Amino acid sequence: MENFRSWIDIGGGFEVIVNWLRSNMAWLFGAISNAVNGVLGTSRTVLNAPPPIVVIAIFAAIAWRTAGLGVAIFTFVGFGLIWYMGLFTLTMSTLALVITSVVIALLLGIPLGIWASKSDTVWQVMRPILDFMQTLPAFVYLIPAVLFFRLGPVPGVVATLVFSLPPAVRLTNLGIRQVPTEIKEAALSFGSTGRQMLLKAELPVALATIMAGVNQTIMLALSMVVIAGMIGAGGLGNEVLRGITQLRIDVGFEGGIAIVILAIFLDRVTQALGDSTRKQT
Repeated sequence: MENFRSWIDIGGGFEVIVNWLRSNMAWLFGAISNAVNGVLGTSRTVLNAPPPIVVIAIFAAIAWRTAGLGVAIFTFVGFGLIWYMGLFTLTMSTLALVITSVVIALLLGIPLGIWASKSDTVWQVMRPILDFMQTLPAFVYLIPAVLFFRLGPVPGVVATLVFSLPPAVRLTNLGIRQVPTEIKEAALSFGSTGRQMLLKAELPVALATIMAGVNQTIMLALSMVVIAGMIGAGGLGNEVLRGITQLRIDVGFEGGIAIVILAIFLDRVTQALGDSTRKQT
């Protein structure tokens, strides 16, 4: 067995690939880093520019409009508690990281899901890749992310993106494949082109399932917050990590509570949007 392992060095082969990419594709990683930093910086600026009470009121209004009065009250009280604990700026940094990761994941995942829904061959190729992305331990993503992008928020966004991308692809593919045949036949009978079929028939019917994918993508992105804090991504992940490394129960608990409040707000709002979409269809 030892001799066999010496012939096929899986880890060593992966290291060779990573080193080659670092040497020959540095320009690409630099461009990605600049783009991610631009989106992340804009998100942070927008979220931190107004006074906290204004942002809290806006979030509460969004919750009221989408999910009802109960969620709106929870949002106002919850984010008020975050502000009281002095974690509002860090929470907005975390939200900016999640927004950046989720937006990129959806921009990539929804088109890939549409492509997979149109071709069984593409789906058969894509499926094991998505399985690999979902089952590989999240910590493993940090190694190449740090090697390619160094420490900071960019590798945190990249690792979060890779971890949260699969649900967007899977549920987009599932939603389009589950569109009733009668609807497709009706669209064809009216002379719809493939583009019209997708935009006016398949996507509207599949929208509720796609929204479930958006919800899962957001939740997986939030679950990476603490792990991303290990590589300097900032935000609430750093607070939880500081609580762990310094054995500060108060710091870790407050950071954890802030993450929970943010997660519940995002989950309830996206779920409500998905439910309203399902009722309309």
